[in-house]
Amino acid sequence: MKPLYIAAGLVFGFLIATSLQYRFQRVDAQEETATVSQPLKIDASDYPNLQAAFDAVPVSGGIVVIPPGNYEISEPLRVRTAETRIEGMGAATHIINRNEEGQPALVLEPANAELKETPRMWRVQVADLRISGNPKSGDGIYAHKIDEILLHAVSIDHHGGHGANLVSCYEDPRLSDNIITYCGKAGIHLDSCHDIVVNANHFEENQDGLRCVDSFNLCMNGNNLDDHLRHGVVIENTYGSVLSGNMIEECNGTAIILDRDCYGITISANVIAHELEGGVDLRDAWGCSVSANTFTLVHQFSVRVGSEGGRHAISGNAFCNSYVGGGDDKRPAEHKDLMGIDMGTGVVLTGAEDVAITGNTFTGLSKQAVNADQESDWILVANNLLSDCGRKLEPGETWLLIEASNSVEQSNLISAKP
Repeated sequence: MKPLYIAAGLVFGFLIATSLQYRFQRVDAQEETATVSQPLKIDASDYPNLQAAFDAVPVSGGIVVIPPGNYEISEPLRVRTAETRIEGMGAATHIINRNEEGQPALVLEPANAELKETPRMWRVQVADLRISGNPKSGDGIYAHKIDEILLHAVSIDHHGGHGANLVSCYEDPRLSDNIITYCGKAGIHLDSCHDIVVNANHFEENQDGLRCVDSFNLCMNGNNLDDHLRHGVVIENTYGSVLSGNMIEECNGTAIILDRDCYGITISANVIAHELEGGVDLRDAWGCSVSANTFTLVHQFSVRVGSEGGRHAISGNAFCNSYVGGGDDKRPAEHKDLMGIDMGTGVVLTGAEDVAITGNTFTGLSKQAVNADQESDWILVANNLLSDCGRKLEPGETWLLIEASNSVEQSNLISAKP
């Protein structure tokens, strides 16, 4: 029997030893993996320059904290790692682009991004700092092939290019609480992105406020756009989007333009004020809703639908001038500055089709409330209220000029009371 006990003991001892060895190997492997994959927190002040700090981020990612100070650059700073956050200490962390050859200040892009097979980078964030440029510099932030990008609380100003230029940042880009001002191109430019959130940003005196092209599912809410040198929002070849709760004021061009095969977009509950050209221009757009907006002091048209657009619902909007009650207008009828005069405009249809204009108020307008030309077709104008319109029309001219084929004009309440 003793040989059996001895054999059993040897087998048992071997199993215990093997188990312990496996366990230690597994622990060692886990510790090694943890060491390799552990993201880093990097203090940029520990490095000779910002690029050295960015380059110190491992492939597993990390956070680079930039202390307050002015950081002058003459060539782009580049972030090439995923899972990376660049964070400043508010506007006191100031990156100043001195480049005058059209180069951006900050580039977020994987290495060899020009190659089709290059993997995309995920979850790169920039927050709490200021990036300024000059008229000859490029974009403030150029991001390419970054998924789930986040730009938050960044001040971007005085760039010759776009403030933030996102190209093929396909999955879920988010831009919130930024202030983007005085850029030579758009404040935000979106190209080939989807499921986009642009929320609570301030845009001031860029060429255009926001441009979104070849994209879909833009959610643009609660932004303030003021004093733009051309247009407020330009959307092209994009569908399934919503613009709501935005304030768009004093564009030298048009507040919102939909062009190049847009469809299925809602424009609702925005204040569109003091535009020298137009309010909402549906140039090439289909199946859109324009509802519950306020159009005031818009000079040439508040809503226009062109010959390449139709199937729209225009309802529940207020089209008005600067009337404040008691027979008083806040703005004078004439002024040396166009922005200084009283003005109100309505809906213009030029070759449009399948448009319903219902439940709106048209008050204090300079010309017609609705003008639909002979090239338009299947137009419904019903249940609207019109008061004190046609201020600059000849006496007796109609406030509803509907020359479209297959049109219905009914149940509109029209008051000539001044």
